[in-house]
Amino acid sequence: MNKKLKLEELNRLSIEDYKKSEKDPIIVLLDNIRSLNNIGSVFRTCDAMGIKKIYLCGITGKPPHREIRKTAIGATESVDWEHQINAVDVIKKYAHRGYKIISIEQTQKAIFLEKFKWNNDKIL
Repeated sequence: MNKKLKLEELNRLSIEDYKKSEKDPIIVLLDNIRSLNNIGSVFRTCDAMGIKKIYLCGITGKPPHREIRKTAIGATESVDWEHQINAVDVIKKYAHRGYKIISIEQTQKAIFLEKFKWNNDKIL
């Protein structure tokens, strides 16, 4: 049976080293997300992928919160994040800065994420 690694066995960068490391020019925006576990999961994913920043908008829960921290496993400390009330204001700000705006949704016309072509564009 495989033993699950403890957090200290994962050889993660220190928070200070992580903050200094180069990030992909990707900004993640969560708007009105109620599930605190999902928010923590996004923090973990962004930490693992070297995402530049997370915006938590509207009623989206924000750290420090026990349920977010439990799922994020330290990523709320390493990933830069900011809370803003209005998601549209954030989108406009980054559109003016030349960011390509994409959204993730499950619809009939959606492009599957594995088919999305990313050319190192700045994305929100």
